[in-house]
Amino acid sequence: MLGLPVKTMIGEPFIELSAVNSTNIYAMSQLQANLAEHGAAFFAHHQFDGKGQRGKKWQASPSKNLILSVVIDIKPLATGPIFGLHCFSTLACIDLLKSIIRDELFIKWPNDIYWRDRKAGGILIETVFREGIPQFAIVGIGLNINEDFFPELPKKAVSVKQITGKEHHPVALAKQLCGHLHNRYQRLMAGNMQEELLEFNQYLFKRGEIVKLRKNNSLTNYLIKGVNTYGELVAEAGMTHHFKFGEVEWIMP
Repeated sequence: MLGLPVKTMIGEPFIELSAVNSTNIYAMSQLQANLAEHGAAFFAHHQFDGKGQRGKKWQASPSKNLILSVVIDIKPLATGPIFGLHCFSTLACIDLLKSIIRDELFIKWPNDIYWRDRKAGGILIETVFREGIPQFAIVGIGLNINEDFFPELPKKAVSVKQITGKEHHPVALAKQLCGHLHNRYQRLMAGNMQEELLEFNQYLFKRGEIVKLRKNNSLTNYLIKGVNTYGELVAEAGMTHHFKFGEVEWIMP
């Protein structure tokens, strides 16, 4: 239950895969076969059919990036806001990148990691239900580490190497990330959701700025106010609006 920290470390075991279609698919299969439990982490040196949000693909060069999926016990969250999963995972990524980049890091709602106005990574969370009750989540994280260029998104994506001018070790960073995930998860289980949400909003991309959002076929300028406990994006355009995941699309210049 909330208030009782979970002792099992996230990242134990830490399993390296030379190549896999998707770490999320692999982690899900291991969980469903009862071969994985809370804390298991699956790192891929090469992922050839990566999954992204809303059916999109996540492409990455072999051995150059952080591609990780972890199994998370979410039974303690069954009666609380599931958005805590997004808070703990995105903030763990910020914790890791802050040790390398330090500033100009943002969380683009709901779960993309940005440096300035360019995407440095993203998170895909898939929930496992049993008898209609959420039991586990597979948290898939992709961070651009040593990519030299992005032929399809040259002005929209960025890697840690491009920012720092140095190469970094993806496996070592993934193990560090597991430590940050564990610490953030412990805080979430201790009942610090409001503190985590406050910090999430401090990193919120374009907070306090006017952005263009598309809902259905309509484009509207909104003032981004923040994200609430339910994970809804709160924005103003004459009146206050609350948007759920997938309800609106960011239109970036």
